[in-house]
Amino acid sequence: MPRKTETYKSIMLKLENIVASMDSSELSLENSLKSYEEGVKLCNKLYKILNEAEEKIKVLTEEGERDFDIES
Repeated sequence: MPRKTETYKSIMLKLENIVASMDSSELSLENSLKSYEEGVKLCNKLYKILNEAEEKIKVLTEEGERDFDIES
């Protein structure tokens, strides 16, 4: 079964939950480290999503500028 692609929002919610659990100070050192590691992985996913969006915006902006120049 194919894996469902996670959205920016769903990843951010997971990260917020990790931060909240770490802020509660009820985690053991081992669980804190696991949570931190998971948080870093989630941050990397978010960074990748944002970079991909930025690249799409650059392409669309450049295409829009070319289209505008042609019409002028």
